[in-house]
Amino acid sequence: MLFLGYSRCSTCQKARKWLDSRNIVYEFREIKEQNPTVDELREWIRSSGLPTRRFVNTSGVLYRSLNLKDKIPSMTDEEVVELLASDGMLVKRPILVDDGTTLVGFNEAEWGNKLGG
Repeated sequence: MLFLGYSRCSTCQKARKWLDSRNIVYEFREIKEQNPTVDELREWIRSSGLPTRRFVNTSGVLYRSLNLKDKIPSMTDEEVVELLASDGMLVKRPILVDDGTTLVGFNEAEWGNKLGG
């Protein structure tokens, strides 16, 4: 199981605590240090069943500074994926990837349902 997050993100910290309290083993990957690749993002979007735009971190400083609220609506999904792969801080987090399932953002009920916790 792969957990992508930002160590200073309070939501990521809460998600890790949740996983740890259930003894769920995962590999942590710092999203700021190791950006998701275009291929990874394509696969995760496919396996999540979510629209591409749900992978955008709309509450981040970088999102606001690049004025992406106005730019993303006119971008293709492929352009959004390439943008996300350019900087991990643009990607919504945490992301949990396991055996063909991808969860984006921390929702305790959803994670419990998917992971049996």
